Amino acid sequence: PPLVDHDAAPCAWCETTLLSLQVSLSALLALVTLATVLSNAFVIATIFLTRKLHTPANFLIGSLAVTDLLVSILVMPISIVYTVSKTWSLGQIVCDIWLSSDITFCTASILHLCVIALDRYWAITDALEYSKRRTMRRAAIMVGVVWVISISISMPPLFWRQAKAHEELTECMVNTDQISYTLYSTFGAFYVPTVLLVILYGRIYVAARSRIFKTPSSSGKRFTTAQLIQTSAGSSLCSLNSSSHQEAHLHSGGGGGGGEGGSPLFMNSVKVKLADSVLERKRLCAARERKATKTLGIILGAFIVCWLPFFVGTLVMAICKECWFDPVLFDIFTWLGYLNSLINPVIYTAFNDEFKQAFQKLVKFRRCS
Repeated sequence: PPLVDHDAAPCAWCETTLLSLQVSLSALLALVTLATVLSNAFVIATIFLTRKLHTPANFLIGSLAVTDLLVSILVMPISIVYTVSKTWSLGQIVCDIWLSSDITFCTASILHLCVIALDRYWAITDALEYSKRRTMRRAAIMVGVVWVISISISMPPLFWRQAKAHEELTECMVNTDQISYTLYSTFGAFYVPTVLLVILYGRIYVAARSRIFKTPSSSGKRFTTAQLIQTSAGSSLCSLNSSSHQEAHLHSGGGGGGGEGGSPLFMNSVKVKLADSVLERKRLCAARERKATKTLGIILGAFIVCWLPFFVGTLVMAICKECWFDPVLFDIFTWLGYLNSLINPVIYTAFNDEFKQAFQKLVKFRRCS
């Protein structure tokens, strides 16, 4: 009778299962990458094509979307190949470019959240003064500072990686043996920005609540005194004086004063009760403050959930040499961080009414054309 190889069937089953898992994982990560590309591209297009959104605050949001778009185009596709294959086969040069891009763009994405929170903090705590300084030029300077810091964090590893360029490369990752750099990069890219974000958000929350629950200084209705001076020539002069009273009064008086050519001058002083829209505006403003604060809080929460595992793991691996992380677990932490680049634009389009309306108009326009 022919001999049966009992090990062949299980081995073939393992290879088939492994291939199925790799294909499924590739499809899932490709879907996440595509969604990140499209969502950030739509945010950029919405801001660019909607004149109403051309403000310094939205310039910062647009810059964040550009940064997240770069993550999805230049970092995530190569990461798919590396995550699925478990080995690096693209050479030293591509490894250097990919790692530098990864660190630069992910750090810039995180720091953008800081400048957006800082801009929001100044706008809510020093509204009158900051409105004068809140310009496109100032926003561009803030973005420039973000990129300078990000590049300064990503550059150092290039110098000691070049020393190993002659060796055969099977993995592409930052050398955690350099504890000083690991501390510098993790604190500069995550821990310090996180502390800053928590402090800023706490102050924004307190300031927003104080503005929302502040009662008007006067409970009376708003009136405007209108003095209408009619001349014989038919022209009129109108003088408006705003005041606050409990009820409206009507005064009418005529006098025969001598004007030019003997024409009489009539003056009617009328106090007109206007609809008091101050409280309504206050309610609308409070609703906007609540929504903006809630949006910022969700962004902060999503940021911490997405990036905290990765940076804790990176720091532990550098400090504790005996500690070991499963590579699969670290891949999950890495992709959880990348997921933040997808969450940012989704949050802005879902919780910002202006973005939502502009986005819907853009989609309708594309369908019609």
